[in-house]
Amino acid sequence: MATVPSVSYSITVRLEVPAGGKAVSQLTHAVESAGGVVTALDVTNAGHEKLRIDVTCAARDTDHAQAIVDQLEAVEGVVIHKVSDRTFLMHLGGKIEMKSKVPLRNRDELSMAYTPGVARVSMAIARNKEDARRLTIKRNTVAVVTDGSAVLGLGNIGPEAALPVMEGKAALFKRFAGIDAWPICLDTQDVDEIVRAVQLIAPGFGGINLEDIGAPRCFEVERRLRDLLDIPVFHDDQHGTAICVLAAMTNALRVVDKRIEDVRITMAGAGAAGNAVLRLLLASGARNVIVCDYLGAVHQVRDDLDDSLRWIADHTNAEGYSGDLRGAVKGADVFVGVSAPGILTGDDIATMAPGAVVFALANPEPEVSPDDAREHAAVVATGRSDYPNQINNVLAFPGVFRGLLDAQATEVTPEMLLAAAGALAAVVTPEELGPNYIIPSVFHPDVAGAVAAAVRESAGGRARGFTEA
Repeated sequence: MATVPSVSYSITVRLEVPAGGKAVSQLTHAVESAGGVVTALDVTNAGHEKLRIDVTCAARDTDHAQAIVDQLEAVEGVVIHKVSDRTFLMHLGGKIEMKSKVPLRNRDELSMAYTPGVARVSMAIARNKEDARRLTIKRNTVAVVTDGSAVLGLGNIGPEAALPVMEGKAALFKRFAGIDAWPICLDTQDVDEIVRAVQLIAPGFGGINLEDIGAPRCFEVERRLRDLLDIPVFHDDQHGTAICVLAAMTNALRVVDKRIEDVRITMAGAGAAGNAVLRLLLASGARNVIVCDYLGAVHQVRDDLDDSLRWIADHTNAEGYSGDLRGAVKGADVFVGVSAPGILTGDDIATMAPGAVVFALANPEPEVSPDDAREHAAVVATGRSDYPNQINNVLAFPGVFRGLLDAQATEVTPEMLLAAAGALAAVVTPEELGPNYIIPSVFHPDVAGAVAAAVRESAGGRARGFTEA
């Protein structure tokens, strides 16, 4: 639940008020007295006796939105006609579309785009399948694949409910990297069926972005697809998160003048994101890490270790700490949370080392209140847009895939992930770097290009313009 009014819960209330009364001046006061924020007030129809007005305002949640409507309705002379949820309006009919890149104005153009001219192109590809990257959408198209089992923080809500999220992901691909992505929501959570379905559709895509597939299933799906396909497979919940965390941590440690090789890191969360973040931190030089899940610290003596937890136990917690998260946080230089809301307090952060760095990334409610954490930590980051230092995967995946597609890469390597993180961190200049600016905005114009160039160079490829033959 949001603690302050948010555009995510923005509503537009169409109402009528008497033209000559005091109701107009009371509308803003009514919204504000209910705790909302008026963002627009538009007169849509004016008459001698009545005014029709659209009042747009931000609320904290759906119950708060209804309370605002009730407050407006209580103003003398106000008649409510319609209440529209702006988020739902944005999603009506979906958020993406397909459109032709070439004109089809006459018979000549039709005969080249389709039959009979297209047959020549098809035969060229039949002789050399690699030409599909040059002559079709494959060169710039990504499949965003989910089984609906771990959607945002909503859990296993199924493929239909996952579709709006995957549409949004596709829209982000287009907005930030010019990539044509398409949501593929599979009505199965069987690993064999997921792998086979993606394998069968892969010829039409230049890359596969796995999204919102629950752990540990996601690990096997990714591993098997990487073995089967000749196009890059990227699980954004894992690797996109890891890139952003490493980039932000690189800059946060610069702020507090510490080195990743020397700091003690405590992590909360051993699922898909936690596993990938850990691996990239270790690859970048981290040496002293303790990972905790809901049972406490992961260590070699625990008797419940699956393959993923066993790997964590083998590569972290060298001293064999077996206590809980609070004990693991005590004296740590860095806390990284990719787990659950409200599992730590400000008092816990106070036990960390001087110059502590806190990444509380559970969304929408972090592992610890950012306000409480800021009282004790030198640098605080969250996954939220209403606090400084938002760690958001959109900082990574558009540029990563832009680089992969431009290089015509066939795989994603750890070196590419490290390169992407380094490039993302470098977007923040030394002059800009500070406790409240360790990671650039998702709208920073240099982000996608910098990440793409780093990935492209790491992949050994070169930029290929869209018109290159």
